[in-house]
Amino acid sequence: MSIFYFVAFLSIFFALMTIFAKNPVHSVLYLVITFFTFTIHYILLNAQFLAIVNFIVYMGAIMVLFLFVLMLLNLNKDTEPLKSNLVKVMGVIAGMCLLVTLAGSFRVLQATGVDIVENTEIGLVGNLGKVLFSEFLLPFEISSILLLTAMVGAVLLAKNDPKNA
Repeated sequence: MSIFYFVAFLSIFFALMTIFAKNPVHSVLYLVITFFTFTIHYILLNAQFLAIVNFIVYMGAIMVLFLFVLMLLNLNKDTEPLKSNLVKVMGVIAGMCLLVTLAGSFRVLQATGVDIVENTEIGLVGNLGKVLFSEFLLPFEISSILLLTAMVGAVLLAKNDPKNA
């Protein structure tokens, strides 16, 4: 249990560093570390598939994309607009709403208690595959056809038509 609390502390710490970092590149790097701590949480919770997907998709693809976009934008303090006081007040109100939500959820957890899951086979990839290809085969195939259609549509929209130019 001590590993869980240590990784939870690191998750919260690096998430706060993501928010409060002045340099946007440092903020993205802190977010990568935060996602890595989420991967450790998934492994501790016996959800290997989620850990692998989090590691490959979020840390590997999306965060690298964020870094490339930030490097291409070349953000300087001269080009950054000044934030008005209204935006700052709205941010404080949103933060207070988040704190109230977290306090309420902790209160509910203390009142009900946390049950330990008896089945340790829940998050394993083999069991996920069995359920995915038996019970949810039709929705899985329909979503793959939908993704293929979206990919073909994106290619057709991005294709440069010489007749229209």
